[in-house]
Amino acid sequence: MTKDKVLRPAVGVAAVVWKDNRFLLIKRGKEPRKGEWSLPGGHQEWGETVRQAVQREIHEETGLKVQGLCLVDVVDAIMPGTEGQIEHHFTLIDFRCDWLSGDARAGDDAVDVRWLSLEDLEGMEIWQETRRIVLMSA
Repeated sequence: MTKDKVLRPAVGVAAVVWKDNRFLLIKRGKEPRKGEWSLPGGHQEWGETVRQAVQREIHEETGLKVQGLCLVDVVDAIMPGTEGQIEHHFTLIDFRCDWLSGDARAGDDAVDVRWLSLEDLEGMEIWQETRRIVLMSA
């Protein structure tokens, strides 16, 4: 007798990085949401706290070091596949933090980075949860 595989959401972390009244977005280089502007972040690794994960992911994707991590919200990203079944399910733990050092550059899963003002956010086509988290972090 075989047991059915138990599916569980993947834990992801992300942060709104603030510097001089501007926040950082990355353009995703991989699925899901490839080519979209998003918060820097990624998967939590085994044995790593969520705060360690967000600091590591921000450094890998942007080259930045950050400080002052503060929880903003937790978001479920549940994405259906073409047949209507769930293809991806991420539980995303979103933080606000401040730039500490480094020059923003695209690395790891990011293909571009951009510092933006809240006014820039108005005209952008981004996931509504990204917009909400940025506004909550301001």
